[in-house]
Amino acid sequence: MGDEPASDRIVRRKLSDQVFERLHAMIGSELKPGDVLPSERDLMERFGVGRPAIREALQSLQNKGLITIAHGERSRVNVLSTDLAVEQMNEVARLLLSTEPSNLDYLKEARRLFETGVVGIAARNATAEDVADLRSLVGEQASHLGDAPAFVAVDMRFHVRIAALTGNPIIVTVSDAMLRWLFEYHHSLLHWSGNEDVTLAEHARIVDLIEAGDADGAVEAMRAHLDRSDALYVHRS
Repeated sequence: MGDEPASDRIVRRKLSDQVFERLHAMIGSELKPGDVLPSERDLMERFGVGRPAIREALQSLQNKGLITIAHGERSRVNVLSTDLAVEQMNEVARLLLSTEPSNLDYLKEARRLFETGVVGIAARNATAEDVADLRSLVGEQASHLGDAPAFVAVDMRFHVRIAALTGNPIIVTVSDAMLRWLFEYHHSLLHWSGNEDVTLAEHARIVDLIEAGDADGAVEAMRAHLDRSDALYVHRS
């Protein structure tokens, strides 16, 4: 006794965990996005467990963004999307960035690799309307000189608009998420004062290269822009 391999040991599992697995399997097979789940009483009878196990399993499903529990109504299966998937990551990202300073550097590196790839595609895909939108955003950002939160908000929209030129909704969602993790969770660490004019000039240059269809030039301009702006994100000691 006690010498058995760990893989051979029988582990007693919580009833709610087993119910969670059964319900998780139902979603996508029996239940589709928008469908209501069976009532708690029906689930209790189906699985032969008590109400606490059902409620704990349902809460776990809601925590993972798979269902919505509404007071006085049956639970409903959520419509899954890339936005929902990233939303589930936000709390984890916040904790990672706030508890381990080196993760900010990793995020900046990931953003550099991501956005330099994205802008090359954007330069190949951009229409005249796309370019006009980007120029409008640069102008709007310039109108917010002296108002750091508004300036940063338009900065985010500018980069997400470039991501949209890929035509890939997952790329757009990831771009938006990374920018929010940088700007929201490290907003107090961002030092924009004295750099706004440089940022605007760099944005305008990137738009010029996108308009010209110069993918290589746009990639280099974006890399230089992000390398320079990296210094704006600092850790407080």
